Amino acid sequence: MPSFPMPRGPIPRVLRTTSFRLAAIYVVIFVLSAMVLGAAVFWAARSALKQQMGARIETEMAFLREEFRVGGVDRLIAVVQSRGKGASALDYLIQDSRGVHLAGELPRVAALEPGWTMIDVPEASEDGGRPEQVQALTADLGGGLLLAVGDDFGRTSEVEEAIATAFLWTVGLAVLLGIGGGVLLSRAFLRRVDAIANTAEAIIGGDLTRRVPLRGSGDDLDRLAGTLNRMLDRIDVLMESLRQVSSDIAHDLRTPLSRLCQRLEDARMHATSMSDYRDAVDGAIAESEQLLDTFAALLRIAQVEGAAPSKTFAEIDLSALAETVADAYGPDAEEAGRALIAKVAPGIVIRGDRELLTQAIANLVENTLRHTPPGTRIELLLSDDPAAGACLCIQDDGPGVDPDDLPRLTQRFYRGEHSRTTPGNGLGLSLVAAVADLHRATLLIENRHPGLKVSLRFAQAREALT
Repeated sequence: MPSFPMPRGPIPRVLRTTSFRLAAIYVVIFVLSAMVLGAAVFWAARSALKQQMGARIETEMAFLREEFRVGGVDRLIAVVQSRGKGASALDYLIQDSRGVHLAGELPRVAALEPGWTMIDVPEASEDGGRPEQVQALTADLGGGLLLAVGDDFGRTSEVEEAIATAFLWTVGLAVLLGIGGGVLLSRAFLRRVDAIANTAEAIIGGDLTRRVPLRGSGDDLDRLAGTLNRMLDRIDVLMESLRQVSSDIAHDLRTPLSRLCQRLEDARMHATSMSDYRDAVDGAIAESEQLLDTFAALLRIAQVEGAAPSKTFAEIDLSALAETVADAYGPDAEEAGRALIAKVAPGIVIRGDRELLTQAIANLVENTLRHTPPGTRIELLLSDDPAAGACLCIQDDGPGVDPDDLPRLTQRFYRGEHSRTTPGNGLGLSLVAAVADLHRATLLIENRHPGLKVSLRFAQAREALT
């Protein structure tokens, strides 16, 4: 007869969770441990009961032998008859050499031998069932007179059965409670997981503002949710930055591209000599180089914003780095009619990227040289405050900037009204802001009246080891 597989329904989702599996594993381990412990307790209790029973019988036997020695058989029979009463009394048997039962509750035994033996008592059986068993110690008192003292072996069995029953109830309840607890934990776990999954689905659907709800318990899932929310915040910032870059490119690069196209069209329509063509080509090359510089700066900013701090960071002597930048731009400042003065505290060390920090400081110095008039005094200051950390400042006594422009100076391609006539693409301070964010530094731009002050504060600075 062919057999067909029985259809099996899907396993409930709550039983497939990690929390339920862990609870089930814990219950199995607990049951196995309880079984080992229960077996040890059972055998220890059984051994102790047997030892206690044997010690009681041996003590009674010693007492009766002493009574027989003092008073003979009559005295022994009288003592046995008086002591064989009561629920907790021992069982006795006095039997002569011919096998005649003289006294005691135990029945006559045909082949009774000295030592430990098991005696069946049919009269004590319940409803004609299995006879009661008595563990007895038999002693030969001389002349074939035998004395047996025993105790009901069923008492030991009752205690053993009680221990086994209690153990089974305990294990059974532990299994039920473990399964029930596993189900409850799994449901709570599923609610938290579903909240995370729903948030992820909403974000996949385009809602980047959704965040994983926190319960405030501080448990593992709460910490995971907090980490995911910080990751989503970072992704949101990067996406906003990408949208801003796309918008900035669309608006701010249209003008130089249009100018380049007009130059080429004008040369094609109006150039009449090699000199005209050469001038047009030179102008186009200059515009192209400016565009390439702009795209390189944008790429560099994107690389900085997407970099991981720990990958390129190392111990850097910020004091030596600031001195190097000041020495490099000192001749250029002097040639442009400006004074660049460095006041650098020695031995300030931070963790960071040497190349990026060098470029950020150089950008600050270049911006100051480009947007200040001749005769301006420029100061590059580096100090260390044990409470606030290292502070790198570039300040001047020039005209400063319009207060309305201060919050927008780090935006890509933004240039103040007074800066539109000077060379540049409006990305210098954007790169400085990106480098500051990568190094967990604070960038502060403020007017000095007169002049402008740009500060970078590094909270993790420490003194160099000597």
